[in-house]
Amino acid sequence: MSLMRPTEDGDELLARLGSLTARARELAELQRSRVELAVALQRGMLPRDLPSAHHLRLAVRYAPAYHGLNVGGDWYDAFTMPDGRIGLSIGDVQGHNIEAAAFMGQVRVTLRALASVPSEPGELLARTNDLLLSLGTDLFATCSFIRLDPATGVLESARAGHVPHIWATADGRSGVAEDEGGPPLGILDGVRYPVTRHRITPGGVLVLVTDGVVEGPSLSVDEGLDQVARLAGIAAVAGMAADSLAAAVMKVAERVGHEDDAAVLVVTHDGPAAAR
Repeated sequence: MSLMRPTEDGDELLARLGSLTARARELAELQRSRVELAVALQRGMLPRDLPSAHHLRLAVRYAPAYHGLNVGGDWYDAFTMPDGRIGLSIGDVQGHNIEAAAFMGQVRVTLRALASVPSEPGELLARTNDLLLSLGTDLFATCSFIRLDPATGVLESARAGHVPHIWATADGRSGVAEDEGGPPLGILDGVRYPVTRHRITPGGVLVLVTDGVVEGPSLSVDEGLDQVARLAGIAAVAGMAADSLAAAVMKVAERVGHEDDAAVLVVTHDGPAAAR
């Protein structure tokens, strides 16, 4: 039995299939490289080290949720300010692409640079807002900024459209901060951001999150914040370490089902309890 020779049309079809297969492989490799670049860009713009302070322990968690190039713009930051206080920021840039990730870096670095000149958190957010508006971009960002005094535990906070922080005390009381806040950064000119004062006491806990941690398809942001508040209260009573609490809060984010970035910044106070 003799084998049939492929027709010229068959030869052409095989050649085209081979070319398409090779092209598909090239595109897949290019997409993989772009994703790796985008994720590296995100992570490279986040701080590598956290400040140390008397009786205060800091821990962070960050999980990029991306599909293709849908990287987000969540960030956290913690640094020592010139006056010895600690600056804490957390935020989320609108959009899910490399441009959003790059803009995130601009916002974070701007906040840190402006914080080198002593100013309260509300003024700091206002100046950052004005600077972002001058860039002429269509992007905007939500953000919380806290100035924390390690010596007294007093913290001053201001919010720009961001979810509020969570607090807990050593006796297990916990809740969601009721800061008034203002609009996101980069939208309106001449905005002023109110400052709210709190205090982290010995054995207390402070948790900052992005909305990817507390909001999802089947969970409202208020429900998510309440979940984290209950967890923070339990952690404070148990004397849970900051790193363990940050990991536990990130577990909440995994259950939320939100296809978004998730960032967590935790501060615990391990100082001796006040005398009764």
